Amino acid sequence: MAVLLSRGNDALRINPPAGDQRLATHGSDWLWAVTAVYCLSFLVFVALTYVARAGEKIFHYLFTIALLVGSIAYFAQASDLGWAVVRAANEVSRGATRQIFYAKYVNWVVAFPTMSIALGLLSGVSWATIVYNVFLGWAWVVSYLLGAFVQTNYKWGFFVFGTCAWFLLAFNTLFEGHRGATRVGVASDHMMLAGWLNLLWLLYPIAWGVSDGGNYIKVTSGFVYFGILDILMIPLMGFAIVVLSRRWDYGRLNIAFTQYGRVNAPAGTFPEKAAPAATAPAGGPVAGAPAGGPVAGETAV
Repeated sequence: MAVLLSRGNDALRINPPAGDQRLATHGSDWLWAVTAVYCLSFLVFVALTYVARAGEKIFHYLFTIALLVGSIAYFAQASDLGWAVVRAANEVSRGATRQIFYAKYVNWVVAFPTMSIALGLLSGVSWATIVYNVFLGWAWVVSYLLGAFVQTNYKWGFFVFGTCAWFLLAFNTLFEGHRGATRVGVASDHMMLAGWLNLLWLLYPIAWGVSDGGNYIKVTSGFVYFGILDILMIPLMGFAIVVLSRRWDYGRLNIAFTQYGRVNAPAGTFPEKAAPAATAPAGGPVAGAPAGGPVAGETAV
């Protein structure tokens, strides 16, 4: 028991950090806690997938993937892996070097599109709009990733490009999505989810500007900031969407699936639930047909 109680976090001893601004041990402890939240949420979603109603697992699948990728990314960061040292460009740091974790951006490449797809499916917008939103999310993340590794003030140009992509994404998820959600009768749920998501998304540019972009806060402080945002975005919103989805009409949202493929009808007709057509007994006449002659309207052969 004493051995178990004395066991500590030796990740930074095995994988030493580098740079003037680097991950601290208590920062690694925080990242392990976030990893645990992601891993536990991932296991819960896997279990929920097997008890969800047939044809209504699309949101379970989306967040299962997002949570798995997030678990991998946070495991890498907690282990002090997936980073590079970059010289900061602002006057506050005066040429100090900083640990930049690219594993964080790998997580966002999956997380941001996951939320765009989930809200797009809920609002009933076209697949073209959903794909457009996914690429906007990728443009946002890639711009911030490139800016984080630029060692001059030109990094703020990438920040502007990424933030423009976020503005377009926010407009689509809030206003375009709301019109579609009103049409399919889920306006209140969509507005609540989209409003919460865009409130979180509003804080990401600020967090990037004071951490990887401006180097105004330490690496550990940046991870606390981003970790809270990530937990509130993927695990929390994932559970909220799955709970709320139990009262949504998947047929009206046009996202119901059956063994015959995607149901593409306003009423959400499930082919396998239709009554089977009546068949004539083998070797016998068709019910209602006159004995000894063909059915009316048919030609005798």
